Amino acid sequence: MPALAAFVVGLLAVASCTPGDTGTTENPPSTSLEASARAVDLDAGWTWDRRSGPMELGVTHTQNSLDDTEPAEARQRGVDILSNLGEEYQNHHLMGFGTLNPEPSPGEFEWGSLDRRMELTEETGGKAMLTLCCSPDWMKGGPPGVTSWERIEMAPLPEYFRDYANLAREAVQRYPQVDRVLVWNELKGFYNEEENRWDYEGYTAFYNEVYQAVKSVRPDILVGGPYVVMSSLPVDSPDASDIRGPWGALDQRPLDVIEYWLENNVGADFMVVDGATTNRGQQDAISPVDVGAEKFSVIDRWIQERTQLPIWWAEFYANVPADSEAGFGTEASAVSTLAVIQAMARSGTQGALLWGPEGSESLDYSSLWSPATEPDGGQPTPLTDAWRWLVPKMRDGDVELGRAQGDSTLAAFRTADGSVLMMNLAAEPVAVPGQEDIPGWAIIPMDNSA
Repeated sequence: MPALAAFVVGLLAVASCTPGDTGTTENPPSTSLEASARAVDLDAGWTWDRRSGPMELGVTHTQNSLDDTEPAEARQRGVDILSNLGEEYQNHHLMGFGTLNPEPSPGEFEWGSLDRRMELTEETGGKAMLTLCCSPDWMKGGPPGVTSWERIEMAPLPEYFRDYANLAREAVQRYPQVDRVLVWNELKGFYNEEENRWDYEGYTAFYNEVYQAVKSVRPDILVGGPYVVMSSLPVDSPDASDIRGPWGALDQRPLDVIEYWLENNVGADFMVVDGATTNRGQQDAISPVDVGAEKFSVIDRWIQERTQLPIWWAEFYANVPADSEAGFGTEASAVSTLAVIQAMARSGTQGALLWGPEGSESLDYSSLWSPATEPDGGQPTPLTDAWRWLVPKMRDGDVELGRAQGDSTLAAFRTADGSVLMMNLAAEPVAVPGQEDIPGWAIIPMDNSA
């Protein structure tokens, strides 16, 4: 999965939500569409699972994310959206993905860019999280004082593991608002090409150094790893495991990482993974999209058989079927994202981070506002209102997860007070007797006051 992949999203443009529509709107769902949703009997022909315990939803800021260089009005619109999402985690990288080299030469620190990202989190009322990746060039054998961004995905050399751990120690002391850290990102640079497997021994040695350094000065902080990509493959691949579904087979290599890391780490507070609804190199999802999303539940349950550590998805990639349009402004990507969240919630995920809350034209995933690099940017997307609906309710944990049975492609989240978030998981409309059809890829929020 590309390391720089980002998520892009949309507001609930359900009043005009038709397959392939990329427009956005700030208007609520039409009365007739909400009437159609309310006419659906959520007990007859539906199955419901209750979410047990809280699930945190958050975002990871990437290269462009409400920076001071963006047009002021566009940036402010994005800030307003982020501020109205509730107290959610905002994750930042120590280096890269929008932040500069924090230690260009040994012992010489430059925190300005990360300071600004932390200020954004404070400004918008979020909670701060830090991914301890990536590393200065001199830790990879390069000259001090030089930053070669083409080397960003290289891991520190083993002789510099302690230096990186010291940098991590400095960071968590500088930012006391950070209460959770992820150690590294997708095992970048930790691959054994000769043996065609991850260098889980090297990564775990690195993780242990970082864990001990962080805990030595911040015993309160929560530390997680191994942040491995839980890829899947065609079932006939030589690297396929025996864990299979309609989406293919899980790749055996990341499973080996987890089992080694669980046995050999010196401590951990939570488990970190990432993944996509489709197989490696494949972009077209199965329809309805909850079939592919079920992979996340399968992975959660496999992990839960091996550890009681809480599971966090640092990145999750929700693809759309071949006949639907993907992107930050499409309903298909927004609904696919919601399907993944529902699958995670059903299997006990404790946290999930949306990669890239600011949309990008180059990435086919959902986000929370359109590119604020453009003067007319910072606009809500088809996911925005749904995310706002979910954040506090999932954190409270009092949510039921519903799926219509039979030929219907409807799914829903429901709270005890009667609030409902309904979505159509496919491009085809769903007929409602006596009402308008519910369009393909519709997202319909309904509170209990209507």
